[in-house]
Amino acid sequence: MKKGFTVVFAAMFFLAAACGNLFPTNIGDITGNPRNYAGKEVTISGEVVDAFSFFLIKYFVVRDATGEITVITNKPVPGKGEKLKVTGTVKEAFSIGSRNLLVIMEKEK
Repeated sequence: MKKGFTVVFAAMFFLAAACGNLFPTNIGDITGNPRNYAGKEVTISGEVVDAFSFFLIKYFVVRDATGEITVITNKPVPGKGEKLKVTGTVKEAFSIGSRNLLVIMEKEK
């Protein structure tokens, strides 16, 4: 009986991890390897360090221990200092020379 429970629990654990919601992606991994994440859905977790909302333009910046990234959203903007988890698609907003801006387009639920 214990062995069957362990196998079911392990399968559920690996399925959740594969879906990306159990372990958030480090922001530094995304910004350090943008080609590996471009167009892919990721979940990040961190603290809101900046936010902006003006009519249709809404974004906020999330920082974790490895870096920070801008999140574009259609939802209400979270407050500065709020800790949250965000799921969305990694996009390149622009690239000029060696500088590029990566953003996450937040997924609408």
